Amino acid sequence: MQRVLLLCAIGAGLYFVVAANVRIPLQIGAQTKVSDPLLVVSERFEAVAAKVTPAVVSVEAVKPPKPAQGKNKPVEESGSGVIVKLDGQNGFFVLTNNHVIAQARTDQITIHLADGRVFRPGQVWTDPETDVAILSLDGALNLPHAALGNSETAKVGRWVLAVGSPFGLNQTVTHGIISARDRGQVSLGNAIRIKEFLQTDAAINPGSSGGPLVDLQSEVIGINTAIASHNGSNSGVSFSIPINLVKRVAQQLLNHGAVKRGYLGMQLAGSFDPGEALRLGLDRVQGALVEKVYPNTPAAAAGLQPGDVILQVESISVRSENHLINTISGLPAGQRIRLQVWRQRGTTSLEAVVGDWSKAQAQFQVNP
Repeated sequence: MQRVLLLCAIGAGLYFVVAANVRIPLQIGAQTKVSDPLLVVSERFEAVAAKVTPAVVSVEAVKPPKPAQGKNKPVEESGSGVIVKLDGQNGFFVLTNNHVIAQARTDQITIHLADGRVFRPGQVWTDPETDVAILSLDGALNLPHAALGNSETAKVGRWVLAVGSPFGLNQTVTHGIISARDRGQVSLGNAIRIKEFLQTDAAINPGSSGGPLVDLQSEVIGINTAIASHNGSNSGVSFSIPINLVKRVAQQLLNHGAVKRGYLGMQLAGSFDPGEALRLGLDRVQGALVEKVYPNTPAAAAGLQPGDVILQVESISVRSENHLINTISGLPAGQRIRLQVWRQRGTTSLEAVVGDWSKAQAQFQVNP
C-alpha cells in the first residue's frame, strides 16, 4: 500500500537498572528515595512535561483562498510552536513550521499560550526550503521558554517526548524513541529541499506540526514536521527537523534576512537502487547519481557528466542524493571543493567552485 506523508538518559544522580523487582536510589534535592525503575522513568517524564509544556503554543493562521483547489474562502491552518530564546538575540521567539503560517499576514496569525494569553507576531521569518518559521513576540516579558539542545547527540533508541496540539487538543504530550536519523527520502512537496529528519515513533497527528521534540533533559532536539500515514493519523512513523539545523537557519534569517546556500547545478536521481549500482560497477549503493548537468553552472565547469556517481566531497563520504544536497547547501559560495566521482567503473577527481544558490535558483525547477 502507498504511504502518504502529511505535514502536520536518565540525568545525573539517577541510576536505572532494567530488572524485575530491582529497587534503585533516586536523588531528589537533598533526599534519596528508593523507587522502582519504572517509577523513576515515569517521574522523569512528568518532570520534563511540567517544564516544557508551558512553553508550547498553538498557532492559528488565516491564509488566502486557493482557487486552484476549488477553495474560494480563506483557509484556516492550525499547528503548534515552542517559545525559545535564541543566541545573540533579545526577546522571545516562537519556532514552528513554515507550512503552518505560509502566506498568512502577521495580523492573521494568532499565538495561543498555555496560560491563556494571546499574541500576534511582531515579525515573521521563513525558510521554505527547510520548512522553518520564526515568529517574534515583541514586547513580551518573562515568558516560559524551552531550552534548545544538541540534536547531534540524539542517538537512535533515545527516549523523547513530542508536545503539540493534535486535532486542536492543546498541550498534548506523547512519547517514543528516536527511530532513525538523517531521513531524507521523505517527499514533502517541491519547496522543502533540505531534509535530514529525525524519525520517531512518538505519536504525532495533524495539528502537531511545529511543536517540539524534547529529550529527557527537557531540551528541544527537533521541530515536529510530518507523519507517514495511510489515513492521515499517526502510524508510528514521524519526522522532526533537527534543532541544530533549525538554529543554523534561524541565525541566518535573523542576521541576514535570508539563508545563504551553495549549489553546483545538476539534477540528481531521486532513487539509486542496487540494480543500478551493480550495472555501474559499484558493489554497494552509495553516493549520488547525476542525471543531468545544467549548462553554465559550477557542475558543468567542473566537468561533471550524466551517469557520474559523486562518492565524496572533500573528506565527506556521500550517503545519498539528499546528503549531497545538504552538504553542498551548507558550503559558502566561492569555496573550492574536490569531488571524488565514479565514472566508467573507476574513480576520478574533479575540482568545483561552489555557486550562490540565491542568485541561481530561479533558473531551476528541480533539485540542484
